[in-house]
Formats: sequence, C-alpha cells, structure tokens
Amino acid sequence: MIHPTALVHPRARIGRNVLVGPYSIIGENVEIGDDCELGPHVTIEGNTKVGAYTRISQFAAIGGPPQDFSYKNEETSVEIGERVNIREYVTVHRGTVRGGGKTVISDECYLMAYCHVAHDCILGTGVIMANSAHLGGHIEIGQRAILGGIVAVHQFVRVGEFALVGGVSGVAKDVPPYTLASGSRIYVYGLNEVGLRRNGFSRDTIVHLKRAFKIAFRSSLRMDQAVEKIRAEMSHMPQAMKFADFLVTSRRGMARVSLSRHSFRTV
Repeated sequence: MIHPTALVHPRARIGRNVLVGPYSIIGENVEIGDDCELGPHVTIEGNTKVGAYTRISQFAAIGGPPQDFSYKNEETSVEIGERVNIREYVTVHRGTVRGGGKTVISDECYLMAYCHVAHDCILGTGVIMANSAHLGGHIEIGQRAILGGIVAVHQFVRVGEFALVGGVSGVAKDVPPYTLASGSRIYVYGLNEVGLRRNGFSRDTIVHLKRAFKIAFRSSLRMDQAVEKIRAEMSHMPQAMKFADFLVTSRRGMARVSLSRHSFRTV
C-alpha cells in the first residue's frame, strides 16, 4: 500500500506487498523488493536497490550523492540486501567511480538510529551498527561484526568478521577478525569469545583463534613471521587462515594491541 501523500516516480520498480508511508519519496531509478516496509518521510533516490523484507524507518535518507569532491554526478549506486533493518534518520550514500561505484549493505544488517554509511562502504551479512555509529568512505565491515554506539570509523579501514568494537571508539586502523576492540584511539584487547560462541563457533576453533592471536600480537615475532607461523601450524583451520590473510592485506595497519587483557569495556 502506498500512502496517498507519498511521491513515487512512475518508473520506480515496486515489488508486491510493499508499504510506503506518508510523505515518503521514491526516485526514478529505485527498485524496492517484495514485502518491504517504508515508514513516513523516507527518501530513497539514485540508483538504489532494496531487497525483500527490508524495513526502513522514518526520516531515513538512502541513495543520496556521496560527500566526496571527486563525485561529478556519475551513475553510481546503493545495494541493500534482504531482511535489513534501517532505523530512524539513517543515511546511506551511493558510491564513487574511483571507489568501485557501489555502496553495499548485505542481508540481515541492522543499522540503528542516526547511523551513517558513506560512499563505497561494504557491509557483510548480519552487521550491527548501534546508534550514531558512522562510517567514512571505502570501509569494509566483515560479516556479523558489531559496532557499538557513537563509533567513528576512518575511511579505508577494515573491521574483520565477528569483531566487536565497543561504544564511543575512534577506529583509525584495521581491527582484526574475531577480536574485541575499544577506545577513543582504539586498542585491541583479545578474542571476541562470547560473540564467537553465540555464533556457533566450536571450542576447538576458538582455541586455535586464541593461539593465532597470541602468535600475532603477544609474541616477539615480526608480523610476517607470525603470519608464516600461523599458516604453518593451522593450515587446517579456515578461520585462522582468514585471520592471517587479514593481517597481511592491511593497507592502513593494525589497531594497537593492549598489554592488559582486562581493560575492554563497552559503552
């Protein structure tokens, strides 16, 4: 059902059983999947595709032009997966040509109120961003990672899969997968064991990841030596290989590791 006050371009592609709330605006090149629900005063513009069963709350603005001086009105896009929950006042900007042209929010992500996803970001499946978490451009967030409230992530940073970043943190360097990190200038404090258990990781996998973490960050080895050791000892463990690959592909460098194992806190 489309509310009579909503403005939906006649060439927009609207799926079955879609609800569009009062005063919402849907642009010409927008595609909305089946069974989506858009609240009042939602704006979706640009080349934007929204997957089925997605919920977008009031005053969200999706598909706006990127805040990037290089952008010259090129045909770039936003792609939102299925069963995504986008809450009040969230903003998501489309990509830039130099960044690949696409901003991607994968299936089952949850973006709480006032979050911002800038141009060319890629969010993996099931990412959670708590209230007022903000992403600069060209950021990659791995699957099932969680960003606490009022987290700010610098452009080109990566946060690995199943990582947890505590609230009120400034993330200027990469956060390895499966870890806990927090702080105004972020530190990594160890493995995200609770999150891994909640997501069905076996005890054996967690033990190996703890071992990989210690080799990388609590030994006297250089990073290249640590990665070589992890690969030699744990080639049978896919998650350990992902951890090692993340370390050697970092462009911005890793977040600092705290010497204390008990300092992590969430806000």
